[in-house]
Amino acid sequence: MKTEKLMGELKLENSEQQDWDSCLVAVAETGDRKLFMAFYDYFTPRLRSWLIKLTSDRDLAEELSQEAFLQAWRRAKTFDPKKAKASTWLFTIARNLFVDHKRRQKVEQKHAEKLAGGDIQDVDFGLDNGLVKKAIANLPHQQSQMIYQSYYLGRSHSEIAKATGLPLGTIKSSIRLAFQKLCIELDPL
Repeated sequence: MKTEKLMGELKLENSEQQDWDSCLVAVAETGDRKLFMAFYDYFTPRLRSWLIKLTSDRDLAEELSQEAFLQAWRRAKTFDPKKAKASTWLFTIARNLFVDHKRRQKVEQKHAEKLAGGDIQDVDFGLDNGLVKKAIANLPHQQSQMIYQSYYLGRSHSEIAKATGLPLGTIKSSIRLAFQKLCIELDPL
């Protein structure tokens, strides 16, 4: 269905900001996927274009865009039109995802710089390699496979999704849950 028709069903005029606010409120209340797809169809090219300008990387912009819409769908009930417009709320989610990505890059770069100065055996991470392997082995099979592919094979989340045929969101969720479990198991306190 076209955006105009879906928005018309809500007695909303197409593309006015208030319409998208109402659309997102309706999605939160009803969980209507078709309505969310109208929201998605309208904002996808705008968000992706903005992210491409921000990141200068089409693949990263696509990944951040998809993750932003996934979060918007999951967190639609937290949207408050009194605090922000739907577009502002969505772009803020995307910006926060970009900031998180840049922070992870800085951490990875620091580790890479430490490793560049010597062999990995010379770097003390404060963890016994055997303990880490045992902790990974104790994870559910899917989560341990995601950790292996991501950190041992160096595959991106998108590459893992293509290789396994699983949705990108599932890959990200599996890795996040695996890290939470590993942090709990490996925490010395």
